[in-house]
Order: sequence, then C-alpha cells, then structure tokens
Amino acid sequence: MTDIPTITLNDGKTIPQLGFGVYQIPPAETKNATLAALEVGYRHIDTAEMYGNEKEVGEAIRESGIPREEIFVTSKLNNGFHDPEAAARAFDGTLEALGFDYLDLFLIHWPLPKVGNYVDTWKALEEIYRSGRSRSIGVSNFTPHYLRRLAAEATVVPAVNQIEVHPYLTQEEARAYGAEYGIATEAWSPIAQGKVLDDPTLVRIAEKVGKTPAQVTLRWHIQRGDIVFPKSVTRSRVEENFDLFSFELSDDDISDISFLNKDERTGPNPEEFNYVPS
Repeated sequence: MTDIPTITLNDGKTIPQLGFGVYQIPPAETKNATLAALEVGYRHIDTAEMYGNEKEVGEAIRESGIPREEIFVTSKLNNGFHDPEAAARAFDGTLEALGFDYLDLFLIHWPLPKVGNYVDTWKALEEIYRSGRSRSIGVSNFTPHYLRRLAAEATVVPAVNQIEVHPYLTQEEARAYGAEYGIATEAWSPIAQGKVLDDPTLVRIAEKVGKTPAQVTLRWHIQRGDIVFPKSVTRSRVEENFDLFSFELSDDDISDISFLNKDERTGPNPEEFNYVPS
C-alpha cells in the first residue's frame, strides 16, 4: 500500500496529506463510497454536519475493520451553531452521529461575521480541544483578516485553515499567513469542480508525465504542501485520485500551474457569505 505523507500540525498531531472528502455525496451512497476509499488506502476522511452524512461515515469506519486510531476524521460546526453553548451541543451531536468518543479535527465551517461572534465560537472549540474530545481544532473559509482577529482575542492557534484552493484560485496571501503562524492549509474544491481539467497548461503537463489533468492538479497541491481530500463515488476515480505518489512535477510545472491563478472562486466569498439555513 502507498504510504501517504503526513504533515505535522502546530499542536504536534499529524494528518495524512491526502484524504477522502464526502461533500455532496448523498447519505445513501456515503457508506459504500467511504468503504471503497478505505479499501484503496485512504486513512483521512473529511465530513461535516452540514453534509448530512456523518452517521454513514462512522458506519463505514466501523465496518472497515480498520482500528479507529488509524483513521483521521474531520468534521465541522454547522452555520446555525455560532454560539458557545450551541457549538458545544453541536459537537456532542457530531460525536453521536459518527459513533465516536473523540474526533481528530473539528472546524468552524464558515466565519459568518454578521451572524455571530466567531471568536466566542472559537473559544468554545478551545474548550473542546482542552477536553481531549477533539485532538485538534481549526477553521474553514477564514481569510487572514479573520485569523488576525482570532490571534488577537483567542488563545489557541488553529491547526488548519480549510479554504478553497485550486490553480485558478491559488490563495497566496492566506497560505503565506498560514505558513507564518504554523496553520496548515487544506484545499477544498482542489480541481475547481472540474473547471481546470481542460486547461491547456494542465493538459500539456499531464501528457508529458503520463497522468490525467486531475492527478497533475492534485500533485501540484501536494508539492505545494496543501492537504487535499478529493471526492468521488466512482471506484476507478477514487483509485486515480490516490495515485499521486508515483510521479513528480518539475519546478517549472509547479510555476506554470500557479501562473494560472485568476482569483476565480467556485464557492462563496467568506468576506460576504453569512447564510444560515432555516
């Protein structure tokens, strides 16, 4: 089995650099998709209360026969729980849904600055971290602006910041801030929902190295130091996304792909997004 490289977080814990994401996988399909990923060799699963499939992720992990401690599991605080007491209850609900007694990583899903005080919500996560029920805590969709406020008003530095990153949105400022303060960057939508796969630069490099444009894009993330968790319900694609360690990109390849940046998002802008589901 391929050894997946790990990244040491600022709290001393380690996280596999490649994981399997279950965003937009229907609950009815999540267990089988997760089991397939675990069979292929993934040992890092990224879910969220918002996705509605935590229960099925937990079922898959139990049915896999792989010891719980060998699988790194991330979940996230949904948008309706931006309040310290509500956040604590939501975390309990996540553990119950997964059927776990601890989580490896728990994130604030969105900062939502007009919905609630994300610093107070973060302090609730700090208490969860101190209790040991989440081995690490972090944030998602936080810009440097939000991270600076956490640094000024809170105690624990986030272990990760999960943000949209792909060749059309390279997020250099956010990644640089993370590197300065030891905050690992996790890349969601790493292939821009497929929008980058027909890009001539990626097609050219893929033909040169004998891989697909998706593999080249994911390898670009890996060599930059991003943590990625592509998702698919197709076994062949799950295997393809896992095959990132049999080749390397040159420095010129990395530069050429990074040069594609045009600050183009596939998802909401965190500085503007304040949606809470009813």
